[in-house]
Amino acid sequence: MEEEKINKVKDILEWAFCIVIALVIALLFRYYIGTPTIVKQPSMYPTLKENQRLWLNRWQRTTKKLPSKGDIITFEAPSKTVLSISEKEKDVVARYENEPTSALGKFSYHVLEISKTSYIKRVIGVPKDHVVIQDGKVYVNDKLLEESYLQSGVITDNGKGCVTDVIVPENCVFVMGDNRPQSTDSRCFGCIPLERIESKVWIRIWPLNLFGKIDR
Repeated sequence: MEEEKINKVKDILEWAFCIVIALVIALLFRYYIGTPTIVKQPSMYPTLKENQRLWLNRWQRTTKKLPSKGDIITFEAPSKTVLSISEKEKDVVARYENEPTSALGKFSYHVLEISKTSYIKRVIGVPKDHVVIQDGKVYVNDKLLEESYLQSGVITDNGKGCVTDVIVPENCVFVMGDNRPQSTDSRCFGCIPLERIESKVWIRIWPLNLFGKIDR
């Protein structure tokens, strides 16, 4: 009888161990390789629509590789969504403040992504690019940016902020949503640092009739 109890305890411990290992593998895969997500805002319309399901490629973050112009990425939402004039004159990099400092807090925020907000936007400028927004149009390095992904008639205004003429700093990108009138983006909060980029949008997995790789 005693031996039977011991065997039951062993079985329970073995199952618990397997479950813990499976959870660890799932977390590592989600953080370093890829994960699904749902589009919750209209800022990337018409390219991405609300409630569509996407598969995110997080290998780019793992390798710390800067995305290319035209890529659609996800990144940690800045703590400050609008730069003041004085802040913009100081630098044009997005602000991230009031982050957790304890080990458990950092794990919950960065790995489990509890209470973390992410944005989906398109990369418009990479380091050393000169991005100018003028008369409703976007110019990169003095050339008009061809944006076939925009809905007909959409113009690019100054957004809610004042970042409309910027040379993108090193290890940063300038991003905007395709639905310019309804997008909070680098026009408002500045350029996104490489370490805040989480993933590249890779595949649309729902609805099934639109399943496939998302091109630029």
